Amino acid sequence: MNNKDMKNGKEKGTGGLTSDQIERELRRRELAAEVRGSILKAVKTLIVFAAIAVLLVTLLFPTVQVLRGSMSPTLRDGEQIILITVGKIRRGDIVAFHLGNQTLLKRVIATSGESVNIKADGSVYIDGELLDEPYLQERKSLGDCDIEFPIQVPDKQFFVMGDNRAASMDSRLIEFGTVHQDEIIGKTIIRIWPFDRIGLVK
Repeated sequence: MNNKDMKNGKEKGTGGLTSDQIERELRRRELAAEVRGSILKAVKTLIVFAAIAVLLVTLLFPTVQVLRGSMSPTLRDGEQIILITVGKIRRGDIVAFHLGNQTLLKRVIATSGESVNIKADGSVYIDGELLDEPYLQERKSLGDCDIEFPIQVPDKQFFVMGDNRAASMDSRLIEFGTVHQDEIIGKTIIRIWPFDRIGLVK
């Protein structure tokens, strides 16, 4: 067999590819495999981060629906509210909490250690000072009340009332009482439904 025949045999055995072409093809396939591996790893990482993000949002920013009119006109029936589960709860905040098998929304009127007194005309006094309540658009009312004033809010608890004072069942009733901090789900921050009322809740 002459040199020409040997050359033709090499070309026939490798499909006509030279050693350089074969090396480049192998390298190309290796790079393609590396790229696929990197993409797969990136996708898995994104899925993990997305799952963590969803979990954090669910835990830190749960949503509740307004089901009763005790907080009107601030909150209306059917509205969807986002809560925040971190941060100190202060007087004036609207909080969501568990009462039995219900989730209620009320406004914090007084915090631990504060003295609450409500007059017959519905005026609220905290530690002897008249409480400024700009969020009240309806006429003040003593509403349903069977407790004796003044009262002092127990440790780690909150005295809460609805903005619709004439129709709200709240801490003015013995059976309702003050709300312990462990019962609170979070405080309202943003109204997300309906669209025409989207915005911060005050």
